[in-house]
Amino acid sequence: MPEQIPITGNEDKESLSGPLLALVEFYDAFNNRDMDKMSKNWAQTDEIAMDNPLGGIKRGWEEIRAVYERIFTGPAKVYVEFYDYIIHEAGEIFYAVGRERGEFRIGDNIVKLAIRTTRIFKLFDGQWLQVHHHGSIDDPTLLARYQTAVRNNA
Repeated sequence: MPEQIPITGNEDKESLSGPLLALVEFYDAFNNRDMDKMSKNWAQTDEIAMDNPLGGIKRGWEEIRAVYERIFTGPAKVYVEFYDYIIHEAGEIFYAVGRERGEFRIGDNIVKLAIRTTRIFKLFDGQWLQVHHHGSIDDPTLLARYQTAVRNNA
């Protein structure tokens, strides 16, 4: 059964390990706008990729880092939590498939987010590092609102 208790990044990391800890560390970095933690969550290779609802595929850490830097230093506040997920382990790789909910907020403009999300991590020297993220917004109206809000405030 998919897990319904959301991952927010505020979980007690001392009691966690493995894939769940890697996911918690991602949401901690994202929701706290912490670039140092974010860079420690992703593999620093040219083979990594991210495909998010704003369009386009970003490849390699430099392109992905630039996306997070824009989010973290921009005027908007973005919060997401991961829920309705299942973690699948396969040797030195795990992938988590679920949903993100949250909001994009700038001033009085709030866009509620609902994103289908997959994250893939690979084991590097005993540490789980993210190598791929894919996020999609099903609702075309929500997608258009989100894209417009981001473009108008970038």
